[in-house]
Amino acid sequence: MSIGLVIAICLVAVNLRTGLTGVGTLLPEIEHGSGLSSSWGGLLTTLPLLTFAATSPLVARASHRFGSARLLVAALGALAVGTVVRSIPSVICLFTGTVILSAAIAFGNVLLPALIRRSVPAHRIQGISALYVTVMGATAAVSSGISAPLSHTLPGSWHTALAWGLAFVIAAFLAWLPRMRGDRPHASTGVTRSPVPWRSRLAWQVSMFMGLQSLAFYTAVAWLPSILIHHGSTSTAAGWMLFYYQLIALAAGSLLPLLTRGRHDQRWTAAGASVVVAGGFAVLVSAPALSVLACTLLGLGGGVCLVLALTFQSQRAGSSGEAAALAGMAQSIGYLVAAAGPLLLGILHDTTGSWTLPLVALVVLGVAMAGAGYCAGQDRQVRYSAGR
Repeated sequence: MSIGLVIAICLVAVNLRTGLTGVGTLLPEIEHGSGLSSSWGGLLTTLPLLTFAATSPLVARASHRFGSARLLVAALGALAVGTVVRSIPSVICLFTGTVILSAAIAFGNVLLPALIRRSVPAHRIQGISALYVTVMGATAAVSSGISAPLSHTLPGSWHTALAWGLAFVIAAFLAWLPRMRGDRPHASTGVTRSPVPWRSRLAWQVSMFMGLQSLAFYTAVAWLPSILIHHGSTSTAAGWMLFYYQLIALAAGSLLPLLTRGRHDQRWTAAGASVVVAGGFAVLVSAPALSVLACTLLGLGGGVCLVLALTFQSQRAGSSGEAAALAGMAQSIGYLVAAAGPLLLGILHDTTGSWTLPLVALVVLGVAMAGAGYCAGQDRQVRYSAGR
């Protein structure tokens, strides 16, 4: 495994969140500048998750036909196009560009675990997964922080700020372009395409773990500031707590390979981290004044769960083709669940006028995530014929 490959993987990771996380910060300006209502603004932030869910199952088939590296290069090209289209001063372009770049990111989300499974030694898969999750999270946090200041300083306001990450897209495209040469499509070599393992219990356990940890993350990102403000925090303090939560998650995810080195069975790690997430939501219910403790628990558990959820998509597959099929299934289900989470939590809050019931629901889902993580963490691989 070369340093160049690691850099190329990290450059893809940079682009998997950068174009998305800054939208929330810019949303008030986008609504004001384009005349969108709050409902349409909410759709704009949910649209990427729905696109992920719809696009992810298509990646394995396309990868088998065209080759993983070639498809990734095409996806990065589409990401560049989508980023430019989204920044054009037009509401139609805003939504069209969002769909294009979200579909491209969905391809990257699924292809990266498959490429890691093919190119990285088995004992280093978790370490590389943790590295790219750390890079992905760090740049996502940076995007959240600098998008608004850029909109105030760059010509073109928020339109230009939406496209600030285009340089990273071009860098990743150039890094992967030479890797297309040795990438032969499986279809041309007579290798049978790996089907999506819909009938495998293990695949469903990996998918549900992916879905529930995604739901916890996206719900926290969407509603944590509102919950803290409801309990007396200022908006500035709530924003810093959200940053602190993401910082702890990054630290936990990056340290995971050091703490679990040599372990192939991740059952108790996944279950324990899920319980820690449930504990963080429980603290918000029972003692909202202890927001630092709650965010610490959410970050510790959430960072570990994210790395494990992505690692399982590589480790539980027997080949790069199976990894693409499993990742497509896990991310399709995962992002569909994640898209529903913030919406349902908002409905529960509007119905009850309180955050108690929504947070209790998240505690219950955290316990369910522990069960899914325990099953998905077993040291075994998806077996199509055995239903495993």
